[in-house]
Amino acid sequence: MSTTGDSDTIAQTEVETPASTSTNRRQPYGQGFLDTISEGWAERPDTPSPARAQAAYTAARRDAVSSAFPGRRLVIPAGELKQRSNDTDYPFRAHSAFSHLTGWASDAEPGSVLVFDPREGGDGHDVTLYFRERADRTTAEFYSDASIGEFWIGPRPALGGVAADLGVPTAHVDDFESREGDVVLDEDDELTRFVSELRLVKDAYEIAQMKLAVDVTARGFDDIVAHLPAIVAHPRGERIVEGVFHQRARSDGNAVGYDTIAASGPHACYLHWTRNDGAVVPGDLILIDAGAEVDSLYTADITRTLPVSGRFTDIQRRIYETVREAADAAFAAAKPGVMFRSIHEAAMQVIATRVAEWGLLPVTAAEALDADKGGQHRRYMVHGTSHHLGIDVHDCAQARRDMYYDGALEPGMVFTIEPGLYFQIDDLTVPEEYRGIGVRIEDDILMTADGPVNLSAGIPRTADEVEAWIARLSA
Repeated sequence: MSTTGDSDTIAQTEVETPASTSTNRRQPYGQGFLDTISEGWAERPDTPSPARAQAAYTAARRDAVSSAFPGRRLVIPAGELKQRSNDTDYPFRAHSAFSHLTGWASDAEPGSVLVFDPREGGDGHDVTLYFRERADRTTAEFYSDASIGEFWIGPRPALGGVAADLGVPTAHVDDFESREGDVVLDEDDELTRFVSELRLVKDAYEIAQMKLAVDVTARGFDDIVAHLPAIVAHPRGERIVEGVFHQRARSDGNAVGYDTIAASGPHACYLHWTRNDGAVVPGDLILIDAGAEVDSLYTADITRTLPVSGRFTDIQRRIYETVREAADAAFAAAKPGVMFRSIHEAAMQVIATRVAEWGLLPVTAAEALDADKGGQHRRYMVHGTSHHLGIDVHDCAQARRDMYYDGALEPGMVFTIEPGLYFQIDDLTVPEEYRGIGVRIEDDILMTADGPVNLSAGIPRTADEVEAWIARLSA
């Protein structure tokens, strides 16, 4: 949809369009429009605002990157718009590493590039943020380019304002030149790994943003519970759950951090059910996995499983409280210095013990927990118990295994605890009364020097608390 560049001025009689761009909807501009469009506009002073709160933190992050790559030119792109269909794009979200290192988050510009240029003598880097500055109103881009023209998409930032806001020098993206030997994010394994591991331990700003994301998410879950009667009444009630939560995420944050899972009845046994097109039927459970992303792009990731009728049946309660027992055991195992994998091992100890007691395993719990020959209990919980959380819902995903799964827990880490039990509707290894029941409880945990803190503990967790929650809000 892009037409002319910055050098094209309004003085043209016609705006040129690339041959590959469809013009069957484009209306010609009359000469009167071309002669007057650049006139009659109020001044737009570029008044720099004070640096945003995270500027000091992002500067420290950039210093860490600079120290790790002496003498090397580093290029960290924000990414480009991605096509949804024909001439429509998905909402832009900058690459997580770019936002982490610049502080430019929900308001970042597509096509931006953060560049670390090594100084002569090897003493650190000069860092520059390149982006496409707003077009002067004497250029055709202002009114004719539906991708970046301000007449179409609204005001765009100026170089000086962004430099002051983020605390980093800026330049027009047209001035950026790639060079042979550039170390480019997502093309260089070492750089990609380093910026991922840089996020394993959160700073004070990041922790505050995580708490904010959890707070917004908690309100979204309250909204869902309050709307349960309307959710049940709709033939695609799962969609109503999704829509109710999305409204809260958009009104109080930036968006949802990932596609909401609203899985009712047997759908709860599909771990990543995002089709959300089913009915929500009294007597069933509904598993809701949702997280609000705030404007800084930090996201929560929380799951609650609700009895649609407001009360658990005896078998539902047994399964639910077993999952909670596993979550509590995992939480108790999480301490500074303990291996990250210990969280999962503690949860699995409970899961294996209980399903063995229920007669669902062909072996003992101890045999199932054997690392080499066991695993039979994993049929009913195939996923892991924890993952790091932050500016990505699965944060630090490119970190080395010995820094992640086999790494030690440290103060400042934020991660999930999310055990579950899932008995597929057609699983003949379990009694009929278990089939079609899926339960997951997921909380967001901050590790401190004194031990773990459950950031989402305010969202009801026990079976009794959940029943009281529904009675209070959905009546």
